[in-house]
Amino acid sequence: MSALNSVCPMTAKTNFRSLTIGLTAAAVLAGGVGVAHADVIGNTRGGAVQSAQSAAAAPSPGWQGITREQVRIDFGRGWVTDAELTYPSHTRGRLPLVVFLHGSGHNDMNQTLPEGKGATFVPLAQAASREGYATLRFNKRGVTGIGPVESTDPAQLNPKNPYDLIQRDAAAAIRFGAASARIDPSKIVLLGHSEGTNVAANLAADPKKYGIPKPAGVVAMGVVGEDIKTLLTLQLFGRSLLQLHDEFDVDGDGRLTVREATDGLVGQPKEVADQFRSVLLDGSKVKASTDTNHDGQIAIDAEAGAVLRRASGIDNYPDTPGLETLKDYVTDIARFPTVTEALPKFTGPTLLLNGENDLQTPARVALAADAAVAAAGNQDHQVIVYPGMAHTMNITPKFRPEFGDPDHQVVTDIRTWLRAHR
Repeated sequence: MSALNSVCPMTAKTNFRSLTIGLTAAAVLAGGVGVAHADVIGNTRGGAVQSAQSAAAAPSPGWQGITREQVRIDFGRGWVTDAELTYPSHTRGRLPLVVFLHGSGHNDMNQTLPEGKGATFVPLAQAASREGYATLRFNKRGVTGIGPVESTDPAQLNPKNPYDLIQRDAAAAIRFGAASARIDPSKIVLLGHSEGTNVAANLAADPKKYGIPKPAGVVAMGVVGEDIKTLLTLQLFGRSLLQLHDEFDVDGDGRLTVREATDGLVGQPKEVADQFRSVLLDGSKVKASTDTNHDGQIAIDAEAGAVLRRASGIDNYPDTPGLETLKDYVTDIARFPTVTEALPKFTGPTLLLNGENDLQTPARVALAADAAVAAAGNQDHQVIVYPGMAHTMNITPKFRPEFGDPDHQVVTDIRTWLRAHR
């Protein structure tokens, strides 16, 4: 599972956790005031398609009536990945296909979540099959099994040009699906989460460049509609200000009294309370070094914000402390269009989904991306923002979210959309 560097803006202390699904791993998922960064990784250039090897999978909950073929896809550069092609049993003729595109990190085909708290793609693949779709899920380069289990080969785990190569491996998977005798290559839907939304948008915007058929639709969950530096600024720095405004500033005046600062710490996890206390309070008084105008209150943006921004190191981007393992990735993905820039070039149907509480890829960005698609003249577009949901599309607290499978309503909305576009 990917290493997660949790950098506390106040202390610059580095911890390590596990995460598999974020574009980058924000502290909103690590459960602290600081920011956590996923050790996101790319894939190497390739595209050759290897013949599927069929094998009956053991029955398991949710897969009744669905045939599961264990297949292998050659991504090139010495990597043949395990994948699974599923389709409704006893069907005839060529089927539409949903190809699943992961969030950042070393993800297995299920996008298995940390702490055994779910697998993002499993309920969605099962739902798609109930609507008459085949589905294709694959392990990312460097992943050898569900867990995820990683290879020990650094060339596969840490290739050059990581984001570009992630896209090219995804294209290889799409070509594999299109070549299957069971699949209608004109009806391939790309369903991405987080990083996968950006991959889907870039592939759909220029399918000829990647040697794939024009997709029949794009479904995006946790929309990467802003550039990576902007999103990292939110994750490293901005989310702490949002928490101070939302959970500490009772009268909404943008300043914290001693009472507000003290009360705001109540109920916070110890690590979070200690970190905020170090910025806001010195015993029973506001912290003098933060209160630069000496008015006895802490201005959230101008005073606390200045401390938090300096400690985050975001102004040294991309040489931000804690981002060392991400530098190649963030530099590479910055070369490519965001969803907001790429998806308007795609003329097919789009469905954008975002949690209102998402502090990795905020809902406002999804709304802007959908507006850009509409402005380009696409008549078949939809955006849904879900109250109470965060980046993994489950209902969870905003600043202390927990992992979980996509909420039932998300699964239902995707299923309804697939039924309408079959």
